[in-house]
Amino acid sequence: MTSWQHISTKVEDRIAVITLDKPPANALSRNMIVEIGEAVEGFMEDNEVKVIVMHGEGRFFAAGADIKEFTDIKHGSEFADLARDGQRIFRQIETAPKPVIAALHGAVLGGGLELAMSCHMRIACENTKLGLPELSLGLIPGFAGTQRLPKFVGKAVAMEMLLSSDPITAEEAAKHGLVNRAVAEGTHLEEAMKLAGIIRRKGSKTIQAVVELLQHAETDPIERGQEKEAVRFGDVFESSDAKEGINAFLEKRKPQFKDN
Repeated sequence: MTSWQHISTKVEDRIAVITLDKPPANALSRNMIVEIGEAVEGFMEDNEVKVIVMHGEGRFFAAGADIKEFTDIKHGSEFADLARDGQRIFRQIETAPKPVIAALHGAVLGGGLELAMSCHMRIACENTKLGLPELSLGLIPGFAGTQRLPKFVGKAVAMEMLLSSDPITAEEAAKHGLVNRAVAEGTHLEEAMKLAGIIRRKGSKTIQAVVELLQHAETDPIERGQEKEAVRFGDVFESSDAKEGINAFLEKRKPQFKDN
């Protein structure tokens, strides 16, 4: 078992849970980001893990980057390297072949929102505040916040959120598609685990095929995406899970997939 300094991890019923564990703010230091990346990479290689849930200990998911670290940086080139490191790790999460669900509460600001946006799904307590307030510090987002936010909320809303530095609530975020849904206070982790449990009962091949194909849908022309879908459709059809699923449907029973 890896000994983490800034996060904690556990696996329950084939669901891995990564906890940001530096309350109250769970400020995203360079070391915390590295540990998150290492944990996600390790779970991607663990055949016993099918879904990952990420959440924060204490009052917040993550209130932003660790600003204290910025005082040690003397040159813009070092700051750019810090941004590239964070971007690389968050991109690894975004392109991971297993689904990653962020369970959000309290404050999800700055680097915290950039981390949440790199996850595949987001469940948030209804009073959660989500925003990118970097301009109020004389900075801009550095972990791809300017690139991901408009893909969720559109250019105009992203422009307003960034230039005003004002956060939005989870209910507003749900309307814009930034979170999947807003849930009652204190139920974010429970609801994320419930969703993970539903996904966990599906076959690993089908889960990973959908995650991969949806990622291609964002960047590929539809003709190329359709061909990739056709190829994966054929691959999945030859699996034992497909045979079990079809037989279960015909026999009017719940399927028992091999890797559940």
